[in-house]
Amino acid sequence: MTGRIGTPDTQADIDVRACFDRKPAQSFVMVAGAGSGKTTSLIKALAHLGETRGPALRRAGQKIACITYTEVAVAEILVDVGASPLFHVSTIHSFLWSVIRPFKPDIAAWVMVRIEEKIAEKREHYERPRTQARTKERLEREIAELEEDLEAIGRVETFTYGTGSSYAEGILGHDDILKLTPTCVAQYPLLRQLIASRFPFIFVDESQDTNPYVVEALRQIAGEQPRLCVGFFGDPMQKIYSTGTGVVELIDGWADITKPENFRCPTSVLSVINAVRQPVDGLEQTRGRTRIVDGVEESVVGTANLFILPADDERTVPLAAVRTWLAAETGDELWLSDSRESDVRLLVLVHRMAAMRLGFPNLYAALNDRAPQSLSEGLGDGTSWPLRPFVQHILPMMSAARSNNHFTVMSIVRANSPRLEPGRLAGEVVSEVLGNLRQSIDALEALMADGSRACVGDVLRHVRDTALLRLDDRFAQHLLAEPVDDGHSGFANVQAFLACDVAELWSYRRYIDEESPFATHHGVKGAQFERVLVVVDDEEAAYNLYSYGKFFGFLPLSDRDQEHINAGEESVLNRTERLFYVCCSRAVKDLAVVVFAQDVEAVRAVMVGKNLFPEAAIRGVDAL
Repeated sequence: MTGRIGTPDTQADIDVRACFDRKPAQSFVMVAGAGSGKTTSLIKALAHLGETRGPALRRAGQKIACITYTEVAVAEILVDVGASPLFHVSTIHSFLWSVIRPFKPDIAAWVMVRIEEKIAEKREHYERPRTQARTKERLEREIAELEEDLEAIGRVETFTYGTGSSYAEGILGHDDILKLTPTCVAQYPLLRQLIASRFPFIFVDESQDTNPYVVEALRQIAGEQPRLCVGFFGDPMQKIYSTGTGVVELIDGWADITKPENFRCPTSVLSVINAVRQPVDGLEQTRGRTRIVDGVEESVVGTANLFILPADDERTVPLAAVRTWLAAETGDELWLSDSRESDVRLLVLVHRMAAMRLGFPNLYAALNDRAPQSLSEGLGDGTSWPLRPFVQHILPMMSAARSNNHFTVMSIVRANSPRLEPGRLAGEVVSEVLGNLRQSIDALEALMADGSRACVGDVLRHVRDTALLRLDDRFAQHLLAEPVDDGHSGFANVQAFLACDVAELWSYRRYIDEESPFATHHGVKGAQFERVLVVVDDEEAAYNLYSYGKFFGFLPLSDRDQEHINAGEESVLNRTERLFYVCCSRAVKDLAVVVFAQDVEAVRAVMVGKNLFPEAAIRGVDAL
């Protein structure tokens, strides 16, 4: 074990160990603000249990489970705790599948119910008075296919899970796993006992972003199985995705642990994020980033500036002027660099500014403009479902092919091609199958080559027709020769995405791989940068889920906004204040916020009264 385990303990670390020392061990919820070292506390907890409980757990054949949000986070944790069989470190989906996988009859029963629900939904749609004849024809085909799936379930020998579902082949999608396991946990007491027996300690990283059904399933097990200790590590203030649970409610007898330290931000930035957070939960973060000077530890002050600029037709020029001013004011020429090594990030609410500059404006518009949240929210990190096959498989495979890295190409194909599944290979000549796949890969390279006139839809149809990769089953209706709008939100957006030029996919990849200074407000959670410039521009965003104008107070609330607030429901104010907190708390050295406004003087007066930034740090175009 290495890395963060040897760092000095905080009071939160001591409190967690006290939970472990109780008999039985006490479950807990740790709320740890941005820059607090939440993952460090989790890793230290794992290490402590490995030392104190490891031998006994190994003898009993038990493991300590650590559930986190991404494969990147899994790898990060394993670097510190090591690849010990004592620790089961995995993503949420992998953990849920490891729990339910042995129970084939229960999986089959759930899948049958799931299929029946889908059939019922499509029949209900079919019976609507305004359903068009072409749509009815498609629904009839889909219902028939689902009925075939239903009849085939009894013949499925084993179930697996992948990106998209194919029930007749025993393949469940990611969304299925999130529903399947919590449902079975709720229904079967024996399963709850088995989980507690197999994993007497279960830790959940980034608990605020964890699916609420998963959180409730773990709460249910811990509530009735005293030998299970569940630890939730998270920060409700950093919940910026609609699918997350946010606050994890305590059960009687659970410990409520707070970690207020911030080891990342200079004191000037710490003052800003504390002012943002105070009205929400009152947590005041302490300490701030420090450095050793001549053997003495001292606080890093840094800078935090707010610029209020006129919202005219040109945003790029004033942003460049702000960067020039910051470089001169801080004596730091790296503010002017666009290289990754300069560690500058320009955070925009949506991708439009980055898309226009980097070359994927149509892709951006397709999945953002008038798009449902299920599509637009995943633009920042490539998790929007239409993007997943490209981000996860196609672009990495083609990038490897361009570098003549044939091993990586075939590794991706072996892991994801339906042609190589055991059931499909039975009776086939393997060399012929591999030869056909090689031809499919060569054709895909041609479609994705520089100068190709292919569109995204051409690529996906090729992948589908050659069974090169398994696609999300939601693509099926969109890839028909004459796709029919079924009335579901986002149909037109996906069709527009399929019409985009493949060149925009490569430009988009450059963006999400952080090969430019731009990032979205959503896309930087968990990251940190020396220099952060947050662009606040509601007019350009045209995004009604968030409104900085309403949050700061220079735009009025709508009647619907007020209804949500009066009812104590999630509102545009809640979402925006959390997003702003996340953005500002990324800064390690310098923070600048640029607000584009129609009435600069009025907005300045509001921002002075808001007391987020010192009045002396609020600047206008005259400063540039």
